[in-house]
Amino acid sequence: MNITSKQVGDLREKTGAGMMDCKKALVETQGDMEKAIDYLRKKGIASASKKSGRATKEGLVQSYIHAGGKVGVLIEVNCETDFVARNEKFQELVKDLAMQVAAASPQWVASEQVPAEILAKEKEIAIEQMKATGKPATVLEKIAEGKMNKFFEENCLLNQAFVKDPNKTIDQVIKESISTIGENISIRRFSRFVLGEGL
Repeated sequence: MNITSKQVGDLREKTGAGMMDCKKALVETQGDMEKAIDYLRKKGIASASKKSGRATKEGLVQSYIHAGGKVGVLIEVNCETDFVARNEKFQELVKDLAMQVAAASPQWVASEQVPAEILAKEKEIAIEQMKATGKPATVLEKIAEGKMNKFFEENCLLNQAFVKDPNKTIDQVIKESISTIGENISIRRFSRFVLGEGL
C-alpha cells in the first residue's frame, strides 16, 4: 500500500509521534488512521511524544568496556527525576545505550547534530555516484535522499537499529522506555574510545 506524506503528516499532527513511527503505523494498519493511532498508543509512542518537551536534568553517566578493554564508552542519559535515575529499568536502558555506542560506533546522537558541510558533502557524493546511471535529476534527488537516510542510520545513534532488536531504532527504544517509565528521557552525549585511536 502506498502511504502519502499527507497521511503521515496528519497522523503526526494527531499523535506527536515521529515521521518514521507514523509511516510504520500507517503501513502496518493499511492506512487506517484510527487503527494507526491505536497502534502508536499500544507501542507507547504517542504518549511518549507528549512528554518530549519536559525538562531532563537528572540521569546517569554510564561507562561500558568491551572487547577485553579495547573499546570503552561513556554516555550521559537524562531523565526528569533522581527517583527514575535510580530505577532499574532506566539503568538497564542506559547500559544498553552504552553497549550500542560500543558496538555500532555512531558519530552523533541525532541527525540534527550532523554539521551542514558534512551533509552537503555526503549528498554531493551520493548524486555524483548516481550521475553515471543517466537517470533524471528528480530520480537522482530521491536516490540521494535514500542514501542520506542510510548515512543517518549508520552514523546517528537515534537512527541506528538497536543491536539487541534490529527491528527497532534507538529512537523507538527511547520512546517505549518513556512510555513504560513515565518520564521524558534524552541522550545528552557520549564518547567512544578505541585503544590506540584518537589523540
